Amino acid sequence: MKRALPVVSALLLAGCNMAPTYRPPTNVTIPPSFKEAPGWGVAQPSDAAARGEWWALFNDPTLDALERKVVVTNQNVAAARGAYEAARALVMVQRSALFPTVTGSASGQHSQAFSGGTATSIGAGSGNGAGVGSNTVTTSGSRYALSIGASWEPDLWGRLGNAVTQAKANAQASAGDLANATLSAQGELATNYVELRGIDAQIVLLDATIKDYQRALTITTNKYKAGTVAHSDVYQAQTSLSNAIASRQDLDRQRAVLEHAIAVLAGENPSTFTLPPVAWQPTVPAVPGVLPSTLLERRPDVAAAERRVAAANANIGIQRAAYFPQFTLSGNAGTSGSKVSQLFSAATSLWSFGLSGLMTLLDFGARHGQVLQARGQYDQAVATYRQTTLTAFQQVEDNLAATRSLADVTKSRADAAEAATRAETIANNQYRSGLVDYSEVIVAQTTALSARQSQIQAVINQQTAAIALVQAIGGEWSAAAPAK
Repeated sequence: MKRALPVVSALLLAGCNMAPTYRPPTNVTIPPSFKEAPGWGVAQPSDAAARGEWWALFNDPTLDALERKVVVTNQNVAAARGAYEAARALVMVQRSALFPTVTGSASGQHSQAFSGGTATSIGAGSGNGAGVGSNTVTTSGSRYALSIGASWEPDLWGRLGNAVTQAKANAQASAGDLANATLSAQGELATNYVELRGIDAQIVLLDATIKDYQRALTITTNKYKAGTVAHSDVYQAQTSLSNAIASRQDLDRQRAVLEHAIAVLAGENPSTFTLPPVAWQPTVPAVPGVLPSTLLERRPDVAAAERRVAAANANIGIQRAAYFPQFTLSGNAGTSGSKVSQLFSAATSLWSFGLSGLMTLLDFGARHGQVLQARGQYDQAVATYRQTTLTAFQQVEDNLAATRSLADVTKSRADAAEAATRAETIANNQYRSGLVDYSEVIVAQTTALSARQSQIQAVINQQTAAIALVQAIGGEWSAAAPAK
């Protein structure tokens, strides 16, 4: 035992880490501000800051209820949550390898042996005589044993420690994947929802338009019967009405598709899910600003990509450690006896202590290839991180440009719709007075309907751009939420 202690001490002192010193990837240029919104940077969040229920910016209770279901019942989010839990469990598995493994065993055995034979005996009685009979001899015994063993692999070259580091980094990356899957599903649901409500607004518009076209057809038919207009005017009025009805019917199809998509995102069966129409709320939320430097902290996909770089760095150390021998310390203590009380007697005890080593002497380049593979995977993870970062800035810039320009587009669309509606009213009045022919009415009606539909679509585009911008910056947060 005394000889083994110096060996153990030397092994413990010789431990080292073969992984390169990890530094988060750089070479990603972070501009002082966003090109599409100079000075846009009012918030200072961190990745751990509370993002909040950003969809509440739309002030829609139905949307609030649907978004809360995503975290619980969306199956893509559930799958990502399962992957995260599995990754966390793997950390526990890898960490356990740093500690000794202790085993114990106990046994008890009872044996009995039988031997048979014949014997002659002379007994006393009223007369003399001899008797012959059989005799069975039985022997029995018990044996009890108790043993405890332990084995431990000292982490001399950091292989086990790097495995724990790799597992932790992968678990953190899975947490980022879960956050990204949740944000993606919530953003997609919000986009589908505002588009569905926009269709509801267009349905209201077309229902009113169809009624106007039906009145126009009645007026034109009456004028034709009175002989004041040609039959072609009736056909033109009927054409406008039929086209409007067809557009209204197609809106039902579009609404059904969006309703089914929302059901799946909320984790419900589309066959039993319905969203009744409600009054349209053309709310366009103002999205809080974010500095470019904090964008890298807030985006869950960027955070996940960076953690995978850390995991790949740890894997290099794992593969490097294969060049060096692995040592295992083992010990065993046991005792046995014919009685349970004898198990705790020193005279019946036996112990042993050992040290074993294993090293690959020749593998024809396998270890070198595994190290090169690990380095290649690290380079791949770094490139993926940088690409994810560039994509994050692109998405923010795209949606900043969209939100800025769409605000102007919506105002212009509203002005156009108002002017087209007035022109339609004038054309109808002039036609009824016999000042213009029906072709001018058709042009005015078509222009007015298109302008009003474009006005609704412009607001929908603003809403979806705001949702996309929220996703691009990693979710909305409360300015009062402390960073952790």
